[in-house]
Amino acid sequence: MFDRPEFGNDCVVVNIEIPGEEKHAGEFMELVKSTGANVVGSIDVKVAKPHPRYFFGTGKAQEVAELVAESHAEIAIIDHSLSPSQERNLEALFKCRVLDRAGLILDIFAQRARSFEGKLQVELAQLAHLSTRLVRGWTHLERQKGGIGLRGPGETQLETDRRLIGARIKQIQKRLQRVDARREQGRRNRKKNELPTVSLVGYTNAGKSTLFNRLTDSVVYSADKLFATLDPTIRKLELGAGEHALIVDTVGFINNLPHELIDSFRSTLQETREATVLLHVLDASDPALTDRRQQVQEVLTEIGADVPQILVFNKIDMLDASAREQLKDELLGEDGVAVSAISGEGIDKLLQRIADRVRPHRRRGWLTLSARQGRERALLYENDAVKDEQIGSTGEFILQLEIAEQDWQRFLKQTGVEAELVNSPV
Repeated sequence: MFDRPEFGNDCVVVNIEIPGEEKHAGEFMELVKSTGANVVGSIDVKVAKPHPRYFFGTGKAQEVAELVAESHAEIAIIDHSLSPSQERNLEALFKCRVLDRAGLILDIFAQRARSFEGKLQVELAQLAHLSTRLVRGWTHLERQKGGIGLRGPGETQLETDRRLIGARIKQIQKRLQRVDARREQGRRNRKKNELPTVSLVGYTNAGKSTLFNRLTDSVVYSADKLFATLDPTIRKLELGAGEHALIVDTVGFINNLPHELIDSFRSTLQETREATVLLHVLDASDPALTDRRQQVQEVLTEIGADVPQILVFNKIDMLDASAREQLKDELLGEDGVAVSAISGEGIDKLLQRIADRVRPHRRRGWLTLSARQGRERALLYENDAVKDEQIGSTGEFILQLEIAEQDWQRFLKQTGVEAELVNSPV
């Protein structure tokens, strides 16, 4: 057994290579540096098949242990998700703390969260991650021993920890429910006022916050590092000719984003699901642009953000003439706009594209639902779409509607109703 160090930034980085899996060594090193860790050694490990005990083979695990000992590292950071038992076994072998990819990202989020809601969301994700990893190499947990007078209380401390974590999770969830209720009220008010919402999404460090500042003349914190900002920010976006919308800057995505974070940030990501249009911001200078785009799309699908998108190819100031031509030929035909949030190039064109998308097209008319379609009727009321209601002779609902085109199409998709609005009640 060993005492886990409570602090220390000297770390050894273990880069995992698995055949058939995309390699993100550069990105992982950026994640490590984002925590403020001091890298004192690194090693590449090829894994043909995950080992149940150490994730990688015993020989390679021993080699990493020797590197940890030689470099006097206090942390070993593994570029992959580990099971609780694998993490525990590696800690026992390395005699230091072990952090996997999910734990590393959670640590970064904990450092960057600033708002009350953001801190709660990160704590919830950390507790969900920790709850499966309580059985560690802590020497303060007394083990059962044989002999009279030598029988300790066993691992009752673990049971206490589990109860405390469970109670704290419930407490945080209740607080987040209240925050979510306030956000939902705000969304309802915006819908009632017919105020469109534009949500910025994209891979972390694609320049979303810088673009947000350029579009809104704001001073939201931005930096050339992963997850520079976490907390959602809402500002008014002037579109010209007296028109305006609300624009939301949200958390950036990343490859293999821990599910604990996706679950914890669902209330924040609700802003993305309910947006009128998404600005999918891409780093035009990123060699892995296509992969980044796909990874963000996978997260959007996972959270149910089926919302029209405008592709925004940012950082074109970092491209030479030939790269710009290639971007124009290959990508801009997909309803994309090339911009530079730093220089302002292309911003006017982007604003015009946004204005064209968010100008409300509304449907007006009457819809008849059967008495059994109470759920469908409730959805229409939730969208503030019902202006008048009558009850037919057989109990059917005859509803006068005024609803945005996007909300109407979403209603049809959610309910499977096949109907058109008519000019007068039947």
